[in-house]
Amino acid sequence: MANSIYDTVTDKIIADLERGVRPWVRPWAKRGGGGVMRPLRHNGQPYSGMNVLLLWWASEEKGYSEPRWMTYRQAQELGAFVRKGEKATSVVYASTFDKTDKATGEKDRVFFLKTYAVFNVEQIEGLPERYFELAEEIDGTVETGRDERADDFLASTGADIRFGGDVAFYHPADDYIRLPEFAAFKSSEAFYGTALHELAHWTGHSSRLARNFSGRFGDEAYAVEELVAELSAAFLCADLGVEPEVREDHASYIASWLKVLKADKRAVFTAASMAQRAADFLSKNAAAAVESEPEPIAQAA
Repeated sequence: MANSIYDTVTDKIIADLERGVRPWVRPWAKRGGGGVMRPLRHNGQPYSGMNVLLLWWASEEKGYSEPRWMTYRQAQELGAFVRKGEKATSVVYASTFDKTDKATGEKDRVFFLKTYAVFNVEQIEGLPERYFELAEEIDGTVETGRDERADDFLASTGADIRFGGDVAFYHPADDYIRLPEFAAFKSSEAFYGTALHELAHWTGHSSRLARNFSGRFGDEAYAVEELVAELSAAFLCADLGVEPEVREDHASYIASWLKVLKADKRAVFTAASMAQRAADFLSKNAAAAVESEPEPIAQAA
């Protein structure tokens, strides 16, 4: 079963990339058209990693505007029911088993993927109205202006971000990010998407997540790191309500991504997992920075 999961998902991504489409950069909008967001579980918890992509794709293909998903049993427990004829969407989770070497008796833990079926709330009848009300409203980014929420996020990550020049990059040796000035970007979405992409690279430093793909991917390690940054930026754009834009300077990576994905059907799952770790690292840094801010001093009346 696991192999078919890897094959099915990777083959879809390959087909999209061969058409010049990045399947993780599309305007998946929430109800009401205000920005983007991640798919949500029945309890409002966001999905993560590869499941974000799987449910985004299903929503686009089937035209769902609601972000919430649940299992058949969860719907039943709420006194609701899946409409007859509706088809489920498969999501994945990691599991393990211990494999024993017959010759040596040594045990080795093997990781594999399992699937389970979920339904969008638009496929279900009888749900309480709260399942059609989003846990958090996101207004989205103003087309031509700064986004205060996104600006606060960038500032609170702790990264050394320097502005100027006409090229965006992360400099690993000196551990800083260089971004052109805000006004140099064609849109605010382009600015924030680029900043989040470079922040994802920043998380891979040896003092943070120590991300290194050279052992597994060899010469293609850089392409995989770029894929991690693209996916992480897509996840964070959804969290911040910023509509992602395709980075024109990354068109050249499509060929290298295709090479990696065709050679290793598990590569995108590895990239999605690492991208989620990067996004989580940045979000935790930002949250910690907010919590550490001193309480404002009340002024005398």
